[in-house]
Amino acid sequence: MLMTWFLSHLVLLLGFLLAVPVIAQMIRQRRSSAASLAWLLVMVLEPYVGIPLYLALGGRKMRQLADSKATLTLDDHTPLPQETAEMDQLLRTYGIPSASDGNHLRLCLTGEAGYAALTEMIEQAHHSLWVSAFILHPDAVGRDIIERFARRAAAGVEVRVLLDGVGSLHTSKRALAPLTKAGGKVAFFLPVLHRPFRGRTNLRNHRKAIIADGCTVWGGGTNIATEYIGPIPEPERWRDLSFLLEGPATRHYLDIFRSDWQFATGEQLSELAGGSKGALTPPGNATVQVVPSGPDVDDDPLYAVMVAAVFQARKRLRVVTPYFVPDETLAQALRLAAHRGVDVQVVVPAISNHWLADMARGPYLRDLQRAGGQVLLYQGGMLHAKALLADDSLAVLGSANFDMRSLFLNFETGLLVYSWEEIKEISEWIETLAQSCRPGVGEVGVFRDIGEGVARMMAPIL
Repeated sequence: MLMTWFLSHLVLLLGFLLAVPVIAQMIRQRRSSAASLAWLLVMVLEPYVGIPLYLALGGRKMRQLADSKATLTLDDHTPLPQETAEMDQLLRTYGIPSASDGNHLRLCLTGEAGYAALTEMIEQAHHSLWVSAFILHPDAVGRDIIERFARRAAAGVEVRVLLDGVGSLHTSKRALAPLTKAGGKVAFFLPVLHRPFRGRTNLRNHRKAIIADGCTVWGGGTNIATEYIGPIPEPERWRDLSFLLEGPATRHYLDIFRSDWQFATGEQLSELAGGSKGALTPPGNATVQVVPSGPDVDDDPLYAVMVAAVFQARKRLRVVTPYFVPDETLAQALRLAAHRGVDVQVVVPAISNHWLADMARGPYLRDLQRAGGQVLLYQGGMLHAKALLADDSLAVLGSANFDMRSLFLNFETGLLVYSWEEIKEISEWIETLAQSCRPGVGEVGVFRDIGEGVARMMAPIL
């Protein structure tokens, strides 16, 4: 009896001693109060479950990698419009390269258009193809893209493919063999089973960019798989948005890829890849700004952009996202915008591919609707596109969803668009989406309400 008492108290003491340094580390991560409290409760109430979970999933910022990212240089540029200059000035304080004009930006509004733009870019590459992808699925489209990479590698093009360790779980080395046999290189970003208790397992590289010859970027939020892109329409294909970018801003995508590749492999890629060809790109009319965000960047600049854009909006706000799980500050900013008369519209899929995110979004959407915002539920299947539009002065595209995972945990890249013609095209695309939507979210019963409340509590650590 005495031995049992002693062992139980010893286990309790060991759990407490183990929890103290882990909790101290968690507090230093500069999380939101909600996220810190959620982790604290898990670790205190169930230390032998919560502490291993935190050690595997609880990391947020990588100090050493963030310091290396701070070396991005700022550009000189011609004077920008007042609205652009204000956001540009905000981002400069985060160490983000300034906005640049003279870019070409071409939107790919369907999966077929995205596939056509991507394959044309691959076939025309002469010097390098640098690929950052969350998912490269070995289905018909994925195998087709891998074969195209392999042919370019065999022709002497430098092909480097960086896949996320979680997103690529279904992509075997066998599927990638044609590329590696042809001389291309493949690396995996933070493999799941590599040092799982360093707090990085939950930090995923969600960036999506394929860079050809250092001067053309195919980017956005689109993964490489049949459900996202393909040569012919598919009835089950998700609705997504990608783009082709040429011009001065492409070099910032190069900087981001170099840093990510070096982190994953230790190899330092040449700064001259495709540079001479990139200088020959004819000037365009788009003014854009590339904004990396994640554990390798000081603070949270992409989140800062979204909060600032919502507070600055005077006429309209449009949010398109597959998962709507904002933090309380961003949610409150949207509600306040609706209260002060801004036309706020949020477009989400009627049913997404993540039921827990659908549960968590319910209270946020209903609160926004009660404040006067409009919620549109897309009826055409899964909506995977991501965009934010503020008045006629700013659009935000890229890889980030409107949720806490993208804004605070994932490695992401956003593209801010300031030029009127491109903003107009994005606005028209959102209006087209709205035609396939059902307005409004309804009230729910007691059990659903409780379930949504639990999901909302879990949202900071999803």
